[in-house]
Amino acid sequence: MASRLDRRALPAWLAATALSALAWWFGSGLHPQWWLTWLAPLPVLWLAPRTHARWAALAAFAAYAIGGLDLWTYAHTYIGLPMAVIAYVLSLPALAFALGVLLFRRLLLRKRAVAAALAMPAVWVAIEYINNLVSPHGTWGSVAYTQMDALPVIQIAAVTGLWGVSFLVLLLPAAVAAQAVPQIPRRSRAAVLAVALPLVAAALIYGACRLQVPTATTLRVGLASLQAPVDPALPGASGEALETRYVQVIQRLSSGGARVVVIPETSFSTGASTVPEFAQLAHQDNLTLDVGIDFTGDPQARRNMAMVFQPGLATPATYDKHHLLPGLDPFTPGQAYRTLDGTPRIGLAICKDMDFHDIGDAYAARGAQLMLVPADDFTVDGWLHSRMAIMRGVESGFAVARAARKGRLTLSDDRGRVLAEASSERQDAELVGDLPLRQARTLYSRWGDWFAWLDLALLAALLLSACLPVRRRAD
Repeated sequence: MASRLDRRALPAWLAATALSALAWWFGSGLHPQWWLTWLAPLPVLWLAPRTHARWAALAAFAAYAIGGLDLWTYAHTYIGLPMAVIAYVLSLPALAFALGVLLFRRLLLRKRAVAAALAMPAVWVAIEYINNLVSPHGTWGSVAYTQMDALPVIQIAAVTGLWGVSFLVLLLPAAVAAQAVPQIPRRSRAAVLAVALPLVAAALIYGACRLQVPTATTLRVGLASLQAPVDPALPGASGEALETRYVQVIQRLSSGGARVVVIPETSFSTGASTVPEFAQLAHQDNLTLDVGIDFTGDPQARRNMAMVFQPGLATPATYDKHHLLPGLDPFTPGQAYRTLDGTPRIGLAICKDMDFHDIGDAYAARGAQLMLVPADDFTVDGWLHSRMAIMRGVESGFAVARAARKGRLTLSDDRGRVLAEASSERQDAELVGDLPLRQARTLYSRWGDWFAWLDLALLAALLLSACLPVRRRAD
């Protein structure tokens, strides 16, 4: 094994780093190609046992950091994050990759091939999980979201949460890389495949079977987003003009059979406890109507609120957004969860709430079959942010109706299938579609983050194995 990076090793080091960076660029970010994510770690993992530890770590860190720069315009221009935050966003997964590669390399050189293959996903999932516990952005950035177009892959989240998806994505390339090291005994390489391939195969078979579900009761749902003006006051000329436009769209969706309609987060600003036009429309058309409101009626607390107007009820049901965007949301966070009375069981959330597991856990425990989610995105992140909400549905077993301004309108079932979608990124948009609703709690909603804790225990065992002396055979 090389102890330093000399001229002969430099081309291989550069090639491995560049190939991995290229795959991360297209296999992560706002519009990932899911199959490239599985390949992205492979060049650096192949390189790791063939070069010194410091160069392996540098290759891993550089590959992900360079690949992660595909988020630069989004983070800097669209959201306007401080440089320190952008550096954190880029460096944390790069550090996870580097640490995983180092542990993979150390165990592999000690001829502990199975442990080496498990090391890469164990490190990655542990860092993702701990970051999820402390970050104000929850699960944002998890590699599991790159797989949202691979429906059989993401079904394992119903058992393990998204942690199981991340583990699989990192396990397979590590197992393949271990096969390419000739110094590893053939029996050890076979053992790696005997562990990794059945795990991946079992997850895919489970996913394929879970997608074969019988037809459920359906509910026809409409979504709409009008671009401007944003957050106009009611009463007020611009607010009333936008209200009139929304009434026309909602009536059109109702004529198309919609029984539930959702419009975006903070569509209007008001200090009143109701919006008479929407209350009348809900009663007149027998609609459940979820409207995003910037509520200014409490002098002590401005709230990002969902008002839900229902036929036969004089006052709307309300929900206050729990998870706010630091530095950008001038609101007081809510504390209570809210489900609507009657059947089907419908839960309420707003935009960023769906980035966090507490929302899925809380509404699964309340038997929610459908989540209504007004949202407001940043134009270019519509696909990714909508899929983060959809992942909560896979984990916790509910359909999601999400209407985002400057994003996507999506109707998805509890398997993560997007049944209707429209872009509101730069134009008005509306859609109506039938959502299948089921009533069954997932194993993840019952057992919680058991897989993440198992991963932490596995990582502790792998670190111990990496520190223990190697037993030498007697001659």
